[in-house]
Amino acid sequence: MNIIILGPQGSGKGTQSGLLSKRLGVPCISSGDLLRSEISRKTALGKKIKSIIESGRLAPDNITLGLILKRIGKHDCKNGFILDGYPRNKQQLEDLKKNIGMDILFRINIPDKEAVKRLSSRRQCKKCGAIYNIITMKPKAAGKCDKCGSALVQREDDKPSSIKKRLHIYHNETKAVFDYFAGKGILAEINGEQSIEKVFSDIMKELEKWRESR
Repeated sequence: MNIIILGPQGSGKGTQSGLLSKRLGVPCISSGDLLRSEISRKTALGKKIKSIIESGRLAPDNITLGLILKRIGKHDCKNGFILDGYPRNKQQLEDLKKNIGMDILFRINIPDKEAVKRLSSRRQCKKCGAIYNIITMKPKAAGKCDKCGSALVQREDDKPSSIKKRLHIYHNETKAVFDYFAGKGILAEINGEQSIEKVFSDIMKELEKWRESR
């Protein structure tokens, strides 16, 4: 089963993708994680991506697609996978359709104001990449990662000005993606303002409906 989970930044799509990955036993592929991994390895491509993201823009389609297809080609994706945060626009959708088929798209919805609030409070470990939230998911020791003890920092793309720019791009570009999956009858709308547990429960209910309709 090939699943897509989309939503504005801060909607919790990464958390839900991880939960769904564990429940279904298929890997979660995050376009953001793939890009950040490239950055952390300090390759020429990673340096280019870093500059683009820190300016508040999204990584170019050809770069993201290449990283995703390379990951999907690995053995652990043979029984399916969960795509977190991709495709984001019409061109990415067309490119994806040429390479793989998708079964269902979950759209997690939250207001822009809530997205800015959530992301402005997010912190990430400089070393291992673990994510925290200084309001809803605090580390045990302020400013330190529970997993490795390294310092927590606010990412450049989690500052309000960058967040608002990315949200504007998200709303403009993802409409074509949602319209396509809605037309195919495989778009499931999820209220992301609920608790993590309730959001996941709603996703599983929609997934069961999809299975019953096949």
